[in-house]
Amino acid sequence: MTKIFNDPSEFAEEALAGFCDVHSGLVRQVPGGAVRRHRPAAPKVAVLAGGGSGHYPAFAGLIGSGLADGAVVGNIFTSPSAQQAYAVAKAAESGAGVVFTYGNYAGDVLNFGIASERLAAEGIEVENVLVTDDIASAPPSEAEKRRGIAGDFTVFKIMGAAAEAGADLAEVVRLGRKANSLTRTIGSAFHGCTFPGADSPLFTLGDGQMGLGLGIHGEPGLFDTDLPSAKELGQEFVSRILAETPPGAGDRLAVILNGLGSTKHEELFVLWLTVAPLLRDAGYTLVLPEVGELVTSLDMSGVSLTVTWLDEELEPLWAAPAETPAYRRGVAAAQTGDRSADAAVDDAAETAFEADGGSRSYAVQCVAALEATRQALHDAEGWLGDLDAVAGDGDHGRGMVRGVDAAAAAGAAAAARGAGAGSVLAAAGDAWADKAGGTSGVLWGAGLRAWGEALGNQQTPDAGALASGISAFTARITGLGKAEAGDKTMVDALLPFTRTLTRQVLEGTEPGQAWASAAREADAAAKATASLRPLKGRARPLAGKSVGTPDPGATSLAMIFTVMGPILTAAIRSQHAPSQPAGARS
Repeated sequence: MTKIFNDPSEFAEEALAGFCDVHSGLVRQVPGGAVRRHRPAAPKVAVLAGGGSGHYPAFAGLIGSGLADGAVVGNIFTSPSAQQAYAVAKAAESGAGVVFTYGNYAGDVLNFGIASERLAAEGIEVENVLVTDDIASAPPSEAEKRRGIAGDFTVFKIMGAAAEAGADLAEVVRLGRKANSLTRTIGSAFHGCTFPGADSPLFTLGDGQMGLGLGIHGEPGLFDTDLPSAKELGQEFVSRILAETPPGAGDRLAVILNGLGSTKHEELFVLWLTVAPLLRDAGYTLVLPEVGELVTSLDMSGVSLTVTWLDEELEPLWAAPAETPAYRRGVAAAQTGDRSADAAVDDAAETAFEADGGSRSYAVQCVAALEATRQALHDAEGWLGDLDAVAGDGDHGRGMVRGVDAAAAAGAAAAARGAGAGSVLAAAGDAWADKAGGTSGVLWGAGLRAWGEALGNQQTPDAGALASGISAFTARITGLGKAEAGDKTMVDALLPFTRTLTRQVLEGTEPGQAWASAAREADAAAKATASLRPLKGRARPLAGKSVGTPDPGATSLAMIFTVMGPILTAAIRSQHAPSQPAGARS
């Protein structure tokens, strides 16, 4: 259990600040994460690793010569926001382009993708390399859906070495994707990890049990089995890995036996005594193997085996020198470059708002709705986390609280500066996405912004405008997340809400009644997700365990809309001949 902390919600930020202070000769903190202390003397590709906190030495511990140029750091087990990714990239970019590399998780894909679009719009070359090494999380026929776990390290190392040697962006990306295609990982958990401030782990196992196929966000194994001896566990790992040998693979391997946080090195060495001979007996040469902690999961008790098949291109990069706070190999080149480039990315200038009196008056209602939502989510934080922990990492409640706290504060600040309703919702959305991170963070943030843009800053909205805003909210979320009804996501509650509200507004129903009816439909749909198996997101690999539990994203959405409704509709009048809301035909 994590015992050293102040405010649990500030744990990740304080840990990053302490890390950057200890290793100030190698790294410097910037908004959203950390980068190398010194910029390169000449343009080079910036390799930026990223993801949530709780995995040290991944990701910030790998910043340095021969490895990463920076790390984008989210909250514990939560994707960093698009703003964080953008800010780190701006601080690390030196003229040769940027590549984000990270595990294949929905929140990371969304946030790094949005940051990439923003960088590209500014003329910065940018690419993304996803790691998909976890063989337990999807079958070979769906390899593109697999999670990234300890194989992150191998892919990061090869990309970092290539960039250090002067490869251009296209070549760094090609080598990273090649390394990923030749990397396989299998892991096992013995006991769950515990968030700072929590009084119990995210999952537990019975005596003499282990969970095979763990994730690195505190998820349990995909299925429980009897705890074997070290020899039996090693045989299980090796047989599963070699069963997925890539076609045409060579006979030289990079091997990582990785501890997840509280598995002792001595235990790993015992397991190595089985793993290594089995691999050698299968005809392989082990090239500079690593045994230790490289990609962890807070204090989880567990272990994973990663194998990368090397060739004449990849082996020199795997063997190349590196010097980072947490990992050293050989003698890396001295850190050189611009020693004065320590300034953080400048904050955007404060926005000047233009809005009429009616919209500014309705903005007060929007701020009140956000504040009511904030109170409701704080009350429900533990419950939402428990729902999420059944088949996920248990962070949904905490992520929603972080998001709504930032959104409520940003919305209130915008209103105080004269913003209209649309700008208040857009500011709230940007802040939600920046602070919450993760899939739900980016979706709620983007949705609120789209809602605000549809609502605008002129006049008090009528019922049709309110429904149009909800339609825009829905279109943005479904467009980004690609989820459909039945996938067991927030969309299962959102779609019936939007359909019901739109229909009743068109029929001339009083706005408060229309919203209340829509909220009841959303609540019923959220409860009905208990019978579904998740087809999207982090819970998908543990689909069986999710059956019987409502989806936390759908549950929180229904709760939020129920709370917001009376406030947002109080100043709205019915229309006898309402205009059709945007998107009503879809």
